[in-house]
Amino acid sequence: MANQVEEFNDYRKKMNDRILSDDNKLIKRIFNLDTNAYMDGALDVGTKELLGLVASTVLRCDDCIKYHLETCHELGYTKEQVVEALGIATVVGGSIVIPHLRKAYEFWDALQEQEY
Repeated sequence: MANQVEEFNDYRKKMNDRILSDDNKLIKRIFNLDTNAYMDGALDVGTKELLGLVASTVLRCDDCIKYHLETCHELGYTKEQVVEALGIATVVGGSIVIPHLRKAYEFWDALQEQEY
């Protein structure tokens, strides 16, 4: 399962590099806005990542969910904290997010496996 994390990161980097190589000003600004939105501010980075995780789950974006899960993992969030955030996302998003919740659990397990 840990290979799942590596595959996701490799593909994400490859395609982000490809997208940015077109030097499209609008796309570069959106990428920059996204990066800057998750920096420390009135809310700390970790809180913003949990908010991103919840929003991504409600919007049903599996790539975004994986990205925020990995960042939460790197920031030292526990499974219990992440599951609580995912619970909020499920309440807000309804049963339609359950397939994405399954994928989130699978990816979190893969992140946990990397530790050993």
